[in-house]
Amino acid sequence: MANESSVLGQIEDLDPEVVKTGRKKSKKKSKAKSKNRSTVLRNTVTKSATQSNYPRHSVERALRVPRAIMEQNAGKECTPKQAAEFVGVGYGGDFAVEISSSAKYGFLERPTPGQIRPTELVKKILRPQEPAEELSGYRGAVLKAPVISDVYQHYRGENLPDRQFLDNALTDKFGVPQEKTGEFTDIFLESLEKAKLLEKTGDKVRLLDISESQPEIKTEISGRLKKLGQEVSIRATDSCFVMMAFASPYGDYYKKIYEPAIAKAGLNPVRADADIFGTGKIMDQIWSGINAAKVLVAELTKRNTNVFYELGLAHALQKPVVLISSNEEDVPFDLQHIRVIYYDVNDPFWGEKLIEKVAENVLSAIRNPEEAVFKRVVQTN
Repeated sequence: MANESSVLGQIEDLDPEVVKTGRKKSKKKSKAKSKNRSTVLRNTVTKSATQSNYPRHSVERALRVPRAIMEQNAGKECTPKQAAEFVGVGYGGDFAVEISSSAKYGFLERPTPGQIRPTELVKKILRPQEPAEELSGYRGAVLKAPVISDVYQHYRGENLPDRQFLDNALTDKFGVPQEKTGEFTDIFLESLEKAKLLEKTGDKVRLLDISESQPEIKTEISGRLKKLGQEVSIRATDSCFVMMAFASPYGDYYKKIYEPAIAKAGLNPVRADADIFGTGKIMDQIWSGINAAKVLVAELTKRNTNVFYELGLAHALQKPVVLISSNEEDVPFDLQHIRVIYYDVNDPFWGEKLIEKVAENVLSAIRNPEEAVFKRVVQTN
């Protein structure tokens, strides 16, 4: 973010009248009026360029300025005014916002005061040395972009929620102004599509999890887990009840995936057959295990009837449940508004990704139970 701050700091030093109109100020105006107007315009331009906490342009559009500098100035540093000439646009406030967007994606840096130039990330995209570099560059830019990166991290490996729920999350969790959620969502989806980080199935959009191939994501995941752990209260006796089929291969995931994931989140993993079955009525013990759990995990793959019965009990108790499935077909329609983690066993890293994602969502469900609690719809006449 240091480069972005430098570029934005430069905007504050621009001549506001030139930024607004592209023309020099009239000498006929008094110095006092000119000074006052300069102050007002300077504040306006600086605010418009810096007030957004996310890029106001898609990742592809944000390449326009650095691309022009590459093509017309051999990638050498230049002033923003010169950059506007290279692009062929007026040197106005909109251009300042475009520079801000480029900086947020990591496309522009400020080598010296009053100068900007394209970064190595731009060269990676525009002049790739091998086939994978361009895509890697786009993904790197998306992961640098404030808010866009945060939203991707939050929903990676999941379907984006329906628009109403997504808008609420953008405002409440990520600080996007309510009136800007539509603009942000368009920029977010266009940028992730360019970076091949999403796939569409019908009206659903799922964000692909590339955490194992991007070291910066793994670092971010560790930071997110640590932060979430600090934001929730977990006692040594708190448990997470796992609802899943016992037969292989899915039953084997308990020891390989869910037990280590829940332990990573700081809770005690519990599964009926392994931990609480003993003497007495089976359903009494299952009820006790569900009721005592701080949060639950449900493996929905293959639609096991026992799992869905236990899930119904958990929902009746208004318990937060982390839903997991290897495919969307096994998730009932009336549960699809709740966050669901999807995994692909054909992905060689699926196990490691799922452990991290389950641990993260368990903590997130404790911190934000509204995301993981079944909401009953009350119909009125």
